[in-house]
Parts: sequence; C-alpha cells; structure tokens
Amino acid sequence: MSYTLIDAGVNLTNHQFDEQHQDVITRANTAGVSRMLIIGCDIAGSKQSLELAIKYQQFSTAGIHPHDAKSATNELEVQLTALANNKQVIAIGECGLDYNRDFSPRDVQRSVFRRHLTLAEKLDLPVYLHERDASDDMLSILKEFNIRGVLHCFTGNSVALKQYLDLGLYIGITGWVCDERRGKELQQLVPSIPLERLLIETDAPFLIPRTVKPKPKSRKNEPALLPYICQTVAQLYQTDEELIARKTTENFYNVFGLKSC
Repeated sequence: MSYTLIDAGVNLTNHQFDEQHQDVITRANTAGVSRMLIIGCDIAGSKQSLELAIKYQQFSTAGIHPHDAKSATNELEVQLTALANNKQVIAIGECGLDYNRDFSPRDVQRSVFRRHLTLAEKLDLPVYLHERDASDDMLSILKEFNIRGVLHCFTGNSVALKQYLDLGLYIGITGWVCDERRGKELQQLVPSIPLERLLIETDAPFLIPRTVKPKPKSRKNEPALLPYICQTVAQLYQTDEELIARKTTENFYNVFGLKSC
C-alpha cells in the first residue's frame, strides 16, 4: 500500500478487544493505519481510552454517549476537564442525541448534550458528535453554540447533511457505506460531502464493511479494515484511494487542531 490512513473513531475499550490492544494496533499499522482516535463513551471508558492513547501513542476523546446520558452526575464538567488536561484528549465526546434506542430519556440527553457543548466552548476543544434519528433537535441545539468538530458515523439524509455542513462540521463515514442493503442512501450522499470535510472511521468493533472478503471468523470490525472503507469512498468520489487517504488525514489534523507528524 502506497498511502497511510487515520481511523477517526475506534471503540478500543470495548470488551471485544480485551487483552488484544497491542495486536489490534499492530495489525492496523501493517494495514497502513498510522493513527487512531479512541472514543470515550462514559467517564470510566474515557479514562481507559486516555490510558490506551498514552500507552500506544494515539489520540482519545472524553465524554458521555447519549445512551449513557442518564449516568451523568453534577461532577461531569470537573471529570471531563481533568481528562481534557491531557494532550492526548483532542475532543469532547462522544456526545449527542440518540432517539433510535432511547436508552436515556430524551430530556436528559438534551440537557447532558448542552453541558458537553458548553464545556467544549469553554475549553476551546472540538466536539465528537453522535446523532441517530434526532437531527432536528441536534441541529437546533448546535445552533445555540459556537463549536467545531465532527459528526461521527453519519447515516442521515440529504437535508440533515447540508445543515451539518453549513455549521462547519466534518463528516465521519464508516463501514455503513460498504453495505449494499442499508447503505444505499449514504452511498448517494457521500460525493456531496466536500473532500475538505471528510473523515473515515471504522467505529470498530461495530459496522464491519460488508466488502471484506473473506469475512473474519469473529465478524468483528477493527482498524486494520479501514482500507476497505477508503476503497468504497474513493469509488463513490470517482477518484483514487491515495487522494482520499491524503485528504482525510489532512482533515483529521485540521479539525482537531493538530500538527501533522
């Protein structure tokens, strides 16, 4: 492979990766994935994500996923600020709204989401956003703030995409785009994302690209499979994989305010 990639979203703290972190990262490096962003989904997970980022020289986020918004305490801002004081933590999140599962009450999700955005503004950090079946409320709340960041794992429609882009957000594309069944709408929308706003991510261990042949016996996604997403995205833009790799790498460093290395 003549190019390298950055995986803009990995759930490396997921139990499916227990005792396998070094192997996962080694396989990723072998596949041309040079860096990855390890996602924090609750306070404990954000702490573990930071520990892994330090140990393996990666990046991490700190936040509470909307599924876990009900677990947020009055100490949320103090806890996240302490984590964000570490240079490996480059974004506040994963945060947002998920009305598809409703694992936390919607009013609680909205409240906790606003707390994340307020803190991100205060700390001058990007946000790492999650939205599922909640674009109207998500967009309404985002417009209350002056934030920058990425909408991770975008699976919405053209109307929502335009509004997210109008807010200046970057768009994360996962293996969902490789699904010939449920990814059809996303495949049509991807070319309308300006290349300057595109990121690619595995969201591992979830959303394994259906273009992977043969399928891993574990059916588990991992960063080493990011090239399959790059390949599909390149086909949709009718360009080469090297360009997608270069642009998404540049975009990663730009949105998170990092110096490339």
